This record gives sequence, C-alpha cells and structure tokens, in this order.
Amino acid sequence: MDCARLPLLESVFCAVSLGAIVLDHQRRVVLWNSWMVRHAGLEQDKVIGRDFFAVCPDLRGGRVDAAIQHALYNNFPSLLSQTLNKAPFGLYLNAAAAARDDRIQQAVEVTPIAVDGAPRHCLIQISDVSIAVARERLLREQAMVLRSQTFADGLTGIANRRHFDVAMEKEHRRAKRGGMPLSLLMIDIDHFKAYNDHYGHQKGDQCLIQVAGALAAMLKRPGDLTARYGGEEFAMILPETDIEQARLMAETIRDRVQALRIPHERTTDDARQVTVSIGIATQRGGTPVDIAALIGAADKALYQAKRSGRNLVAALQP
Repeated sequence: MDCARLPLLESVFCAVSLGAIVLDHQRRVVLWNSWMVRHAGLEQDKVIGRDFFAVCPDLRGGRVDAAIQHALYNNFPSLLSQTLNKAPFGLYLNAAAAARDDRIQQAVEVTPIAVDGAPRHCLIQISDVSIAVARERLLREQAMVLRSQTFADGLTGIANRRHFDVAMEKEHRRAKRGGMPLSLLMIDIDHFKAYNDHYGHQKGDQCLIQVAGALAAMLKRPGDLTARYGGEEFAMILPETDIEQARLMAETIRDRVQALRIPHERTTDDARQVTVSIGIATQRGGTPVDIAALIGAADKALYQAKRSGRNLVAALQP
C-alpha cells in the first residue's frame, strides 16, 4: 500500500461515527480513533502500542477476546450478538453517564486484516445502537400494553372473552394430546338484572369488579384462567382437573362470593346478598369432546343450577 495513503486512511477512521480499533498480531493497539477517545475517555497516546487487554482488562476471557483470537489466528470474522453482548466496552455518552455506569449499547464486529509482508492484524468496529435498542424496547412495551388491552376485560381487569377463547383452544389441545381431564366452570351472578335496576349501573359495575377479584384470587396454577364471559357471567378454565376437584373448586367459589357480603335487596336468597350459580363440565382424560360440546354442557349445568333455586353448583358430563 502507498505510504502516502496511510494518513488519509487514518483520517477516515477518525472521522467516522463509530469506534475503530486496530490490533497487530501481538494484540497491541495500533489505531484508536477519535470516537473511541470521546466515548472511552482514553487519549490515543495512552493507548497506542499497549496490549489491548491492558487497556480493556474487563474483556479478557470473554466473547471479544475469543473473536480477536479467531480473527488474528484463524482469519475468521465475528459479529457479536447484541442480545448477548449489549455493552462489552466501557463506552459512555458523556461524563454523567459514566458516573452512572450507563454504557452505550453496542454492536461489535471483529474482522481480520491482511497486511502485505506482515502478520495479520484485526479491526474492531463498535457501533452505537442505543437509539435502536431503546426503540425496540418501546415497541415491545407498546406491544405488551396492546396485548394486555386486547386480552383484558376493560371493567374488571381479568381476561376477556377473546382471551378465554384463545386459552380454551390451547388447553383443549393440550388435554387431548396428554389424555388429561379438563374442567370448565360457568359462573353467573344471581338476579343481577334486579341488582342493577335497584342499585344502579355504577353499583352494578362495582359488584362485577368485586366478584371478578374474588374469582381471580382463587387461581394458583399458571394454566388456570378466569374470564368475563359476558355481562354478569364468568368462566373458569381448570386444566388437569377432574369433576370432583372441579366441584370442590366451585363450592369454594360459591362460599367466597357469599363471604363478600354484597347486599342485594332484590334477591330471593334469605341472606339478601349477592350469590352465584355455577355449572361444571369436565372432559375426561382419554375421551375428548369438542370445545362447543364442553361449553354447551357447562351452560346446561349452569341453567340447571338456576332452575334448582340458584346459589347452587350443578355438573354435567359432555
């Protein structure tokens, strides 16, 4: 290479908006550009000619060390995963960020360089990807909020009908594949229209929120789900739960709602408080039925509980 071009190349390296480090075959620093000076806080005269790992001791033995060895001795380039190596170099936007140890998010590429008549060198390029990382984080957060809004009931905060449908499909497939039982509870607040008419819609909403909270508090396993199915009706999916276990859960729910002691002057219940009726349907392990049949059986069981006097639990086998 024409020696007259070397100052030009060095000027280019110093002008670009990324970190550029060149190491010789003994891993000594032969180039440390202005971007590195600005963000590492180390002047060139403190770095040039020194062993790279004396300048950056934290990188010894890590992924950057391995990439340098691959480049110098195996002629193999490396692009470090930004997910696994978010900020390997001690680079900071300014002094305040350095005081907080708030590093620039980095993309690092290590490339072997052939030098005529001399042992191989390597180039380390470091790009500031902080803005891109922040944008991705914001998009993930927005997606999570949107998903939460899409799958959550706006009034009660528990799962909505759409979430129920998705979860039911997933758990039904899992139960069928594993030959495990799957129970579904349909839960309806007794005489809720009369409650709304007497106390007003604001009190009615508060009643729904209280009942939903009581139901949600009973779920202990990750696969269990309670959802607002529609109006004053709720549904509860209980994977790996047989009919006797489901009946026990339903009776506990019925007692828990009564324990809320929400006054209801327009009910036929002697205690004059809000109660629920519950229908149970259980798909037995090894005898799968379709989802519509399971929901239909739970609905029929619910109406049976209603016809039998309310504040009751009834079960049907689909």
